[in-house]
Amino acid sequence: MSLYVSFRYSQSLTLPQWAVGQSDLYTLTIIMGVIFGCLHWLSNLISEVTFIRRMPYVFIVLFKGIFLLIGATFIAYLSQMLTMWALSNHVLSLRQMLTMQIIYSPSFQGLIVYLVFVRIGIAFIEQMVLLVGRRVLLNIGLGHYHRPCYENRIFLFVDMTASTAHAESLGDYRFSRLIQDSFEVLSSVAAKHDAEIYRYMGDAAIISWPLEDGLEDQRCLRLYFDFIQQLNWHRRSFESHYGFVPRFKAAAHCGQVVVAVVGVNKQEISYFSDVLNTLARLQDQCGPLGQKMLISGDLEKQIEKTQDLHIEELGPIMLKGKKNPIEVFGVSSN
Repeated sequence: MSLYVSFRYSQSLTLPQWAVGQSDLYTLTIIMGVIFGCLHWLSNLISEVTFIRRMPYVFIVLFKGIFLLIGATFIAYLSQMLTMWALSNHVLSLRQMLTMQIIYSPSFQGLIVYLVFVRIGIAFIEQMVLLVGRRVLLNIGLGHYHRPCYENRIFLFVDMTASTAHAESLGDYRFSRLIQDSFEVLSSVAAKHDAEIYRYMGDAAIISWPLEDGLEDQRCLRLYFDFIQQLNWHRRSFESHYGFVPRFKAAAHCGQVVVAVVGVNKQEISYFSDVLNTLARLQDQCGPLGQKMLISGDLEKQIEKTQDLHIEELGPIMLKGKKNPIEVFGVSSN
């Protein structure tokens, strides 16, 4: 708002008709900034907690722009009604009458149109962030990883148990809704732990952190247990819609990977390393070992031990496709 008002009137030698003094411009900046900031926040809140979040992206973007327009129009008419009431009761001074004429001026109407288009642009960027991820969008936009580079990262593989049986009992449509609802919970938990959802693969997801971020406060372990807890808190909703609460198993591993942007017409950031292959094989051992979560010895060495998470050594295990056995540990919540 401040930039728009400054740009709009910086080259003018005279103030707009509705402004009596320079202070009116500053008043406009503050008041309109607060009003449109609140409308921006409210449109995001409504689109996140209502059925609108499941609507097509184009509809969500237009909804946010139209919401801002309707909100601004409502406030303008409310201001007009208050002004008429104040005039009829001899409350306003002449200076205040001139200031309130802002809603009739072409410059103010141009400001509203400008802000609506800006809001639509911001809404589009917000939806792109939800679609591809904040980090992916930012790094592709800045040109990072166009040349492959090395990074040390932690990966968490989360997979639904008994997914084939669930798909057969629910049918394709209801099973896909189950996946949507489950991963909606996972997304909120991942955001809480500052994690990046690298990829969804059917009923599984791969989550990633830079090594230091994932080790901080045991995020790479706690995310899984917080996710299970959140699913249990939504037990009533899952049982009413699907008849059960979905269960997930997980595995975590760390190591050096090569990061690069791949693709031309559709680009994404991909990780290349045996770390991901080992992670997938490790996750396959959850069932045979009777564990909900497994971690590799490489990760266990770097994790800070706490009382609320129990890490149990399961010994060296030969994973499918590997030449040498790796140390495997089971993790449970006390």
